[in-house]
Amino acid sequence: MALKDESPAQTLDTLGRVCPYPLLLTKKAMEKLSSGQILKVLCDAPASAEDSIPRYAEKSGFSLETVKVEDKGMWEIFIKKP
Repeated sequence: MALKDESPAQTLDTLGRVCPYPLLLTKKAMEKLSSGQILKVLCDAPASAEDSIPRYAEKSGFSLETVKVEDKGMWEIFIKKP
């Protein structure tokens, strides 16, 4: 099952925030989640959505799925804590 099809434990809205805030807020939120839970991040900062957040997830060993929502000019990023 795709991460985007599962229910997130928390949705983090970082819309309108620029680097490094989306990444910092994502890190803080992930620290609070339990194993197996998913964080959904709403992000409209390209550098965060396409670079810093995926890099952080990869380094941390988290599963990641990014969905670009073209009509809203934003990304929905799903991160699962192992």
